Amino acid sequence: QPGRSGNRVTDQNLFLSALARLSTDASDYSEVLPDSFPSAAAEPLPEFQLEPEDAFIVKNRPVQLRCRASPATQIYFKCNGEWVNQNDHVTRESLDQITGLVVREVDISVSRTQVEELFGLEDYWCQCVAWSSAGTTKSRRAYVRIAYLRKNFEQEPLGREVRLEQEVLLQCRPPEGIPPAEVDWLKNEETIDPALDSNFLVTVDHDLIIKQARLSDTANYTCVARNVVAKRRSSTATLIVYVSGGWSSWTEWSECNAKCGRGWQRRTRSCTNPAPLNGGAFCEGPPFQRITCTTLCPVDGGWTEWAKWSACGTECTHWRSRECQAPPPRNGGRHCVGNMMESKNCTEGLCSRSDGSHDTLEPGAGLAVYAGLVGALLLCGVLLLCVGVLAYRRSCRHLRSDITDSSSALTAAFHPSNYKPPRQDNPHLLHPSAPPDLTATAGSFRGPLFSLQQSAVDGHHKIPMTTSPLLDPLPSLKIKVYNSSTLSSLELPGDGSSADGEILSLKAVGAGPRPDPRDTHGYTLPRDPGNSASATLGCLGGRLSVPSTGVSLLVPPGAIPQGKFYEMYLIINKWEKTTSPSEGSQTALGPVVSCGPSGMLLSRPVVLTLPHCAQLDSPDWTLTLKTQNHQGDWEEVLTAGEESFSSPCYLQIEEQSCHVLMEQLGTYGLAGRSAPPRAACKRLQLALFAPRAPCLSLDYSLRIYCTQDTPHALKEVLELERSLGGVLLEDPKPLLFKDSYHNLRLSIHDIPHSHWRSKLLAKYQEIPFYHIWSGSQRPLHCAFSLERGSLAVSQLTCKICVRQVEGEGQIFQLRTDIQEVPISLHTRGALSQKRPNGANHRLFVGPYAFRLPASIRHKICASLDAPSARGCDWRLLAHSLGFDRYLNYFATKPSPTGVLLDLWEACHQGDADLVSLATALEEMGKSEVLVVMTTEGDC
Repeated sequence: QPGRSGNRVTDQNLFLSALARLSTDASDYSEVLPDSFPSAAAEPLPEFQLEPEDAFIVKNRPVQLRCRASPATQIYFKCNGEWVNQNDHVTRESLDQITGLVVREVDISVSRTQVEELFGLEDYWCQCVAWSSAGTTKSRRAYVRIAYLRKNFEQEPLGREVRLEQEVLLQCRPPEGIPPAEVDWLKNEETIDPALDSNFLVTVDHDLIIKQARLSDTANYTCVARNVVAKRRSSTATLIVYVSGGWSSWTEWSECNAKCGRGWQRRTRSCTNPAPLNGGAFCEGPPFQRITCTTLCPVDGGWTEWAKWSACGTECTHWRSRECQAPPPRNGGRHCVGNMMESKNCTEGLCSRSDGSHDTLEPGAGLAVYAGLVGALLLCGVLLLCVGVLAYRRSCRHLRSDITDSSSALTAAFHPSNYKPPRQDNPHLLHPSAPPDLTATAGSFRGPLFSLQQSAVDGHHKIPMTTSPLLDPLPSLKIKVYNSSTLSSLELPGDGSSADGEILSLKAVGAGPRPDPRDTHGYTLPRDPGNSASATLGCLGGRLSVPSTGVSLLVPPGAIPQGKFYEMYLIINKWEKTTSPSEGSQTALGPVVSCGPSGMLLSRPVVLTLPHCAQLDSPDWTLTLKTQNHQGDWEEVLTAGEESFSSPCYLQIEEQSCHVLMEQLGTYGLAGRSAPPRAACKRLQLALFAPRAPCLSLDYSLRIYCTQDTPHALKEVLELERSLGGVLLEDPKPLLFKDSYHNLRLSIHDIPHSHWRSKLLAKYQEIPFYHIWSGSQRPLHCAFSLERGSLAVSQLTCKICVRQVEGEGQIFQLRTDIQEVPISLHTRGALSQKRPNGANHRLFVGPYAFRLPASIRHKICASLDAPSARGCDWRLLAHSLGFDRYLNYFATKPSPTGVLLDLWEACHQGDADLVSLATALEEMGKSEVLVVMTTEGDC
């Protein structure tokens, strides 16, 4: 029967013989044994309907033990191997109405004194023995213990400050007690029920976990322990959830504060996106920006000189005019005041307008007047022609020694032998002794002369660059020649001494070859502050780190020669501005990084750290480090496992990153391919995005991105979605993508068709295998377009399955309210950089960049650089640290130990684990170095 313990004795003779042995001393057992024993009958063995249960004595109150069996003629308790006195039993007997068998029930009482008097390691226990004519049956043992609960908690929860959406752990170890105490958590004196709030979780060790801290979780938390004896309360732990401030968007630039001339423009932003709460960090950076501006000053119009009088008209008047062009009104200036035209009588009153009441001139007098006017006009024309010819000849003689004609000046750009040296005493020519260089594109005139540049506006003023004369339309044009190799923009003086009164500007546009954008030496790369870091470093070294990407450059002390300083930079190239290092069956395993300046002289190797997404559980990869030359082509630098004495680098591969020891800066990337016969796997991450709520349209789109499992790849996707107005719905999920030529398949399921409709015609979407495996594509994603039945529908529940065909997969369980504005899961990533913990600094200069002090480094190098016959030198240190894949690289360095310590610094820049280094030195028996580390370091 269930719950029955003990052994059955079916042979009545054995029972009687045992009873005879117990009766050898009748005087001792007269009070214990019953007066009579049952006689043999055809009855079954007793079965216990109720067995005694474990009990606890609280304070001094005794406990009751009870058992019930049927059929049973007698029931007695045995405690700790001894029969309980018959007088201590309380027996009740009844008859089972169904079976007709006798049911017997017995109780006993156990006091605190009885339990305390027990001597030994075993707890106090009692057991029932029931008799029938068929034999005996024993019940299970029931243990009786003294209950207690100590006062002091073994561990109490501690108050703390956490950022919004951070996971929180509050620990509690209740006091020792019997029975063990049960634990409840109170939030502001109210019991926390994880079944009602899924954001709380109570572990089996009684710890409270808050999965994502909310502002409402700011409260006092108390751990309460209780058992049957008492209830204890821990000290109260105060949890404060803070929000670090974030900048709002910049306002538009204000108007220039100067009405005329140079002034300022200003724009502002506020620390309200979000505003800091509960002691969160205030926004870093200025709340305003100011730039210079220039406002064109208004110019009032001015009249030109009056033109000559017109011929005398039939009305006996002549006219003259003027224009508002000296200067013309500009930039809102006032227009000229006065008349544009003026008239007066042209015969000094000799004639007037004819009408019927006046007498007319005689016919002879009118003819004489007209003849005189014609003669005067002819004489004026002849005089003007003579003056023009004389002025032309005089100007030719004056300029003959320092000018050339237009065709020879322009053809000098193609035939330097046509150049005529300028006159030395001409004050208008700069650098008269310099040879001409007119290989630049042609200059342009300013003003109403003529345009030498091909323009979309003045299309009819184009000059073909052929062997024909270049200035046929302007045969009298003169051009002064300047040295374009000396000045980038030269202008002829435009004072009154110029014969033509115009200005020629020679622009050195395109003079010389343009810099190659891939050549980073002597050339400033465009740098995105979020994907780059730079600093001026000298012989003390330093470390450049791009935040939240895992990319860093460690420049050890002494790598830069004494007395030299370099403006060093570290840039993560964006996918649209670079090519991928992968080719053929290779795959790009991380970001492409440029460090420089390239070509700089280094005295010892620097360490470049690159994150990667290769799954390194088994040796399935052939990893290759590549560099990009000035022509943009990728060249192989090193293949892991194939190093030789000519290898310029050393590659240290770890689980999620690789460290490159190198002496030549440039652009680098890590690529890999499967090592036959096994197929390699890449670590990918899947991120689900949706439009930011509230959604005001019937259409709704879900976007799933598939990126490499590196910090920089996820950061790039978040920036892209932020610009598109998207929000991350769940934490990214990992996915192992195998080199199996199978595509990635995405499908959506369990859409509530009564409210939503999918616009996808096919059952699933696929991303081609090569697009993912090459790693050279922009962030890959698939979109699921949905349409809701009405604007009142706000709840969306569905499943999105993402898996590689015949491979691994992930499922997104989506349950969201598209009208509720969520808090982005990765806002905390940006806010965490505001906290003053030092983990997100971009650069460290000098000794602050290194965990190991210089004095300790020197002592370790002095102790291990020299070869040891027992092998207790730098080689054993490399083996202990795991840097022994190719020892010949370190053997070629002046200080192998120093290079090993540089690599150790790069591998442990996140944790600065001095214990691993101290353990390695201790195993080598370098006690004298350990003493130095203990006294001078932080070990």
